[in-house]
Amino acid sequence: MGKRRLEDALKKIDHPIEVTYRCFELDPNTPRDVNKNMYEALAQKYGMSVAQAKANTQNMVKMAEESGLEYNMDTLILTNTFDAHRLAMYAKKHGLMQEMTERILHAYFTESKHIGDHETLTELAVEVGLDREAVAAMLASDEMTNEVRADEQTAKQYNITGVPFYLINKKYALTGAQPTETFVQALKKVIAEDEVKVLNNEESMFCDDDGCEIPEK
Repeated sequence: MGKRRLEDALKKIDHPIEVTYRCFELDPNTPRDVNKNMYEALAQKYGMSVAQAKANTQNMVKMAEESGLEYNMDTLILTNTFDAHRLAMYAKKHGLMQEMTERILHAYFTESKHIGDHETLTELAVEVGLDREAVAAMLASDEMTNEVRADEQTAKQYNITGVPFYLINKKYALTGAQPTETFVQALKKVIAEDEVKVLNNEESMFCDDDGCEIPEK
């Protein structure tokens, strides 16, 4: 949801902005195969009833709908996301991290796919243009582990404890799935601060590749 809102904000800003996705595991101890559904897991984690967990989750589903997203929480498959992060980092090497990230998120929230399963991840990777055999070999090894751990270590250095978290120019931060307009305002502020401001008036000699212009007296 936060990703989609940021993307909507970027469409409203006429300025080049580079977005880099980082790895962050909300619960690194989650096993690959989980014998609970989302509502049962939330109820256990926060000490509430399953009905309360479901009611709270529906609020998020409605917010996602407003951003043009479909969340199917009833059939969502909980799993460990470390290998999905490794795949995203592998895709980054091939210039496809944005596409891979979007595909994984859609598979998880909308299609209820098991994104901890290597076969599932391989199929998703092929869909965005990665080589099947190379991806399968990568997932079967420990490749890209250091890259994922490096991102997680960076998160610790910035005291990041949750997602979404947006770090702009390594200087400003936004947390949570902020409204699109909040992203627009924040990005415009940073862009304005980074622009070079000319302090002198125009009545002075100025030189460029075409020569020098001397002001008339």
